[in-house]
Amino acid sequence: MDKYGQALINNASKLDAVTDACGEITKLATVIVEEYSKPATISILKKISESVDNPRYKIEAKRAAQVVNSSLIEFYGYSTIQSICKPETDADEDTRTLQDLLDELNALIGLEKVKSKVQDLIVYQKVQKMRRENNLHSTKNTLHLAFTGNPGTGKTTVARIVGRIYKRIGLLSKGHFVEVSRTDLIAGYQGQTALKVKKVIEQAKGGVLFIDEAYSITENDHSDSYGRECLTELTKALEDYRDDLVVIVAGYTEPMNKFFESNPGLKSRFNTFIEFDDYSPNELDRILISMCKNNDYVLDDKAKEKIHLYFEQQTSSKDENFANGRLVRNLYDDLVMNHARRVIDITNPDKSVLSTITSTDFTILYQIRK
Repeated sequence: MDKYGQALINNASKLDAVTDACGEITKLATVIVEEYSKPATISILKKISESVDNPRYKIEAKRAAQVVNSSLIEFYGYSTIQSICKPETDADEDTRTLQDLLDELNALIGLEKVKSKVQDLIVYQKVQKMRRENNLHSTKNTLHLAFTGNPGTGKTTVARIVGRIYKRIGLLSKGHFVEVSRTDLIAGYQGQTALKVKKVIEQAKGGVLFIDEAYSITENDHSDSYGRECLTELTKALEDYRDDLVVIVAGYTEPMNKFFESNPGLKSRFNTFIEFDDYSPNELDRILISMCKNNDYVLDDKAKEKIHLYFEQQTSSKDENFANGRLVRNLYDDLVMNHARRVIDITNPDKSVLSTITSTDFTILYQIRK
């Protein structure tokens, strides 16, 4: 039994004790660990909810329930829990047309090379589909993609759009999006990893399976037999379901390159590699201004000037962990908070004051970080 399974059983036992459940929760946890039982998982989630919501339980029981919940997520992986609680993916709720999706792609700030590559993909796949319909030879390239680049460059956003576009042009039956990481694919003991991978593949069929930081699957390559088991099952699925499944793997450029170099069988199943460049200072400016506009804020001219210099400084001194869009999101959150701290002391602020972020809000932030 792996450490996550043992932790789940141990914590379930503690919840049993503080809720006088007579061992029922421990039994459910044991069944989950031994059989990956869906009914047992739903039952234990109900027990957790009851322990948290029931006013007769003391704070000790509520805390124990929260610990069991965390252990359950660590054991399964978050996306698996979601699929158990809501197994049906209603992919057809998205009514956007192909043009709507292309407009959404083109509206993304920056990413010009990425947009061009995706447009080429769409054109190519549409023509190949028409050729097949007219009994002409069609190259059986896979739809699987590899996205490389630093965090915060829009890889997940583009992956979602690609899935919907492929649905609209008839390459995928559903076009839904399933995002997983190593935790969702790899179990803690022999034989169970293959089952986890199969469940994820089953959930993703007809849509896009997005594996972020895919290189982490084999990060302990010499000792991690579970990672190799996962890779074997995943490689098989890439071939078996190539006609109605798109797998997009993503991560930092160098680790992804090493990941593929060490797995030639896996690399051969990916036809398209797309590099996501870091954003420029001007693009970071546009992202921040867009965030402000969407939330009824504006930046005054002095704030824009200081923030642009800040972005120039950040991009010129960046390393491989440069956060791109996340840098902007963090800055936006701090600006809004500093604006609130300033405005709260103003008597009867008007609409302009309530919506304008000034250089003062940024200066406060800069001084704190400096």
